[in-house]
Amino acid sequence: MGFAIEVKELTFSYGAGTVLDGINLTLEQGDFIGIIGPNGSGKSTLLKNMAAVLTPTGGEIRIDGKALSRWRRRDLARRLAVVGQESGSGFNFSVEEMVSMGRYPYLDRFGSLKAEDREAVERAMHLTGSYHLRERGIFSLSGGERQRVILARALAQETPCLLLDEPTSFLDLGYQVELLELLQSLNRREQLTVVLVMHDLNLASRYCRKLCLLYGNRIYARGTPEEVLTRENILEVYRTEVLIEPHPLDGKPQVIPVAAATPAELKNNFKQRVHLIGGGGSATPLMKELFVRGFTLSAGVLSVGDSDWATARRLGLLMVEEAPFSPISLQRHRQNLELIEKAGAVVLAPLQIGPGNLLNVEAAFCALQLGRPLYVIDDPAVQARDFADGRGKLLYRRLQEGGALFITSLSSDELIARLSAAPS
Repeated sequence: MGFAIEVKELTFSYGAGTVLDGINLTLEQGDFIGIIGPNGSGKSTLLKNMAAVLTPTGGEIRIDGKALSRWRRRDLARRLAVVGQESGSGFNFSVEEMVSMGRYPYLDRFGSLKAEDREAVERAMHLTGSYHLRERGIFSLSGGERQRVILARALAQETPCLLLDEPTSFLDLGYQVELLELLQSLNRREQLTVVLVMHDLNLASRYCRKLCLLYGNRIYARGTPEEVLTRENILEVYRTEVLIEPHPLDGKPQVIPVAAATPAELKNNFKQRVHLIGGGGSATPLMKELFVRGFTLSAGVLSVGDSDWATARRLGLLMVEEAPFSPISLQRHRQNLELIEKAGAVVLAPLQIGPGNLLNVEAAFCALQLGRPLYVIDDPAVQARDFADGRGKLLYRRLQEGGALFITSLSSDELIARLSAAPS
């Protein structure tokens, strides 16, 4: 039997304070969606409305096509299982007793467990690594152990959908990953629909196939992690400057915070834009460091798909793009010169020089002619990077004769010091 949740024009208020306003969201069988957003954005409130813990002020929620308000509690418990933040118990039940409570939608009026109920309880404890705790009292458990038991209780319900509110909040890193791996496995193997509220954006990115970002009482963005976790979205919603880097294992976006208020030691006095000329990853270290230090940057000409291009794109830089595996065209060269003309300084990264990108070195020379300060990173020296029959070496000589400042160290310290000290 399939499963679906439809949230239509949902509004919810606590007294006069509106928390959710016009929420529309559809979940289907096998979805794995993370609800993210800053504190107070309504994440838990949305989940509680979906779980019928709270009643919407307006709009409606439908489960399998039927309005949530028309479901009997017992029948709904066979379709939805909930792991909330308030998951304690007023009695010191044993772990096995606690997990057995997940079977209540299936029990007859005498409340006795049948063989299939005991099998479900045992399976849930094994899945969550809590079977060895089955005789322990719930009060004797650590916060992380108790969270696994609460998850086991929800899994014992054997529902097609699991709603979780901050399920990793009391777990250390190892158990966080273990729990999310378990949910991902159940989602893939058994088509379990998983909806979870999360604060950790990187874990949400890694494990959720879809994300729903709440902000300002509404859904600010939704889609894949790549679509939602952008620098622009994070800056607007969390008021924090970030770097977005691909995870080394699966390429999922990872959010690296940069201090919202730039520390004094990172501030720079150079208020004009710095234009970077690179390619092949030669400009990426400088790009990241200058960005973190608060410099305004542009870049070009970069080939689409190139690692420098990918970094510039993640940082949201203004740049000139060229088709992959194509030489720089005169049109792109002219666009590059336009950015250089509007920049306060130009940096030439230690790129590999070939016939296809000689125009980038020519653009650096044009920067000198336009009166722009030019900083040339010459480490390794140009002789080791010139694959254009010596033309690269000749151009570098012209740059030096034209007044470019050569920096013979890969460390960005000298460049940043010179840019910071330069008149703006």
